[in-house]
Amino acid sequence: MTTISPSLLAADFLDLRSEIERLNHASNIWLHLDIMDSHFVPNLTFGEVVVKNLKHVTEHKLDAHFMVTNPEFFIENFKDVGLYNFSFHWEALTHHDRFIQRAKELYPSVGISLNPSTPISVIPEYIFSKIDLVLIMSVNPGFGGQKFIPEVTQKVRDLDALKKKLGLNFVIQVDGGVTDQTAPDLIAAGANNLVAGSYVFSHPQKDYTKRIESLR
Repeated sequence: MTTISPSLLAADFLDLRSEIERLNHASNIWLHLDIMDSHFVPNLTFGEVVVKNLKHVTEHKLDAHFMVTNPEFFIENFKDVGLYNFSFHWEALTHHDRFIQRAKELYPSVGISLNPSTPISVIPEYIFSKIDLVLIMSVNPGFGGQKFIPEVTQKVRDLDALKKKLGLNFVIQVDGGVTDQTAPDLIAAGANNLVAGSYVFSHPQKDYTKRIESLR
């Protein structure tokens, strides 16, 4: 079953506890956290204090996507807040091996995120055996509610082919413009984890589980 990762960036921040509790009965989901520093991307979101309190209202895995210039700082600052997955941008680092090694000491899952214009080929093949997830951005990072970039579907297909060639089992996650219209092609291309913010949280009756199931 495809894992769905509702992005809390699209939730009602003035009622965040209730928003998360509405998701507690959904099955096979992660809660996706977009951590932005207003430098790598022009937006600023929540920090470790907010994230640390989430584990008191949910048992779902916390999946953090760090859109930050200095991920080395953030792996240390967030190590005790209960994150399951820590995804960093390949574009933000120089010494990837060293960073991945340290992140794996602190988090159960470590992922690499790629901007839409960054090709899969920038990652040496041996790196894929060291990580647990690859996050393919299907919009340019920094803001929710953007239009899906259709060329990304082929990128997912190519990554899935590489994954099979290498005999690996990392998660292929897609983030940006995911709806019931774009999800089927992404799943067919090999994605097994879909991040959806605006689509999930825009349900008029707040039936978020219904939205989640429609993506599958």
